[in-house]
Amino acid sequence: MNHIVFGSDNITSNMGIVFGILALVFIVFVCFAAHILAWRIPRKIQHFSAHLLRPFYQLFFYSLKPRAKYNDEDISPYYWKNGKLPTDPTWEAMAKNDFKDFQLKIHGLVEEPMEFSLADLQKMEKRSQTVLHHCIQGWSGIAQWAGVPMSEIVARVRPKPEAKFIICWSFGEGLEGGRYYDSHLIKETMHEQTLLAYEMNHAPLPIDYGAPLRLRIENKLGFKMVKWIESIEFVESYRKIGKGEGGKSEDDEYFGFSAEI
Repeated sequence: MNHIVFGSDNITSNMGIVFGILALVFIVFVCFAAHILAWRIPRKIQHFSAHLLRPFYQLFFYSLKPRAKYNDEDISPYYWKNGKLPTDPTWEAMAKNDFKDFQLKIHGLVEEPMEFSLADLQKMEKRSQTVLHHCIQGWSGIAQWAGVPMSEIVARVRPKPEAKFIICWSFGEGLEGGRYYDSHLIKETMHEQTLLAYEMNHAPLPIDYGAPLRLRIENKLGFKMVKWIESIEFVESYRKIGKGEGGKSEDDEYFGFSAEI
């Protein structure tokens, strides 16, 4: 313990044991206190964490571009399924018709509101990536994704100067009910590996994994990658949407907005 705590091999002193035990007791106390506070005042802890960490993330991480790539032989044999399948009648009807009637609506603070069918999106630039997915629940998995770069969509609709965020609206619901959505800074959607994916593992995107479209943004945890996308809205702020925390999981489960990995 002297070697671990002080970097000394002195065998005549017990101070390494004393300080080591005190440090462990302190860690246990902090974890216990954090647990109690998180249950009693979760929204305040969520906001405190955001105010504490967001400037750090903005300074050091927002400009970073994901580069990790894998090969087909690395693809996970089983990829966990998350989220509740949509029960929206419109989505169910489109699913029965292989989403041939699907129209992605792009609206909000843009110069050119547009709608795109799945066929329209498939005619645009196609980008593919095999990447490692990280879930806030603690699991990970490798899959290949292909689709339209979000930068292509942004360029076509031309956001107005006051637009700062995109809101991805889902056909699906959150775990506690209500329409699922999440938001991202527009500049984050310009990353090379941010896609509207319509393929998974070299095949059409399966229903369980977000068909007809899901977001892939590889510097974020999985709950930020909205599945079963219905529309994308450009906004100045997310504060007047839902409970004002930036997403359904952020609203109901107190997840952090940034969710960088």
